[in-house]
Amino acid sequence: MNKLILRYEPDLDFVLIAITAPLKDYRLCFKVNKQLRIQFARIDELSLQQANISEVSWFTRYNYFVAETETDYYLIANKGTEGFLVPEMKTADFFILIRSYIDVEELSALISALNKIPEVLVAAEVDPKRLKSKENLIF
Repeated sequence: MNKLILRYEPDLDFVLIAITAPLKDYRLCFKVNKQLRIQFARIDELSLQQANISEVSWFTRYNYFVAETETDYYLIANKGTEGFLVPEMKTADFFILIRSYIDVEELSALISALNKIPEVLVAAEVDPKRLKSKENLIF
């Protein structure tokens, strides 16, 4: 009898920027809002049940929606109550997740503006397909 194996590939239809900054989430959000002239607003925390941890982890997140381009921007803390959202990137403190198409020039300008914030040590694009825990970023 033949076996049929189904493989599930999550749809990683977003751009991911990792940010390292020694700030609380609300302080970084304020500085990003001021630098980029946008309005991130806090939304419900992201809850995540990880396989190796018995308790649920909670991660703060902020949202900004651009109606003209139907683009969602999320600012998410990597460090939660019980661990990391993306454990293989422990040096990243936050992520900006962009759900929609963003051209290369606009993305480059965004990363450049983030790196101009004095408290941001580094902001860089990350390929979500290379992450082991990419499923944690799908919500």
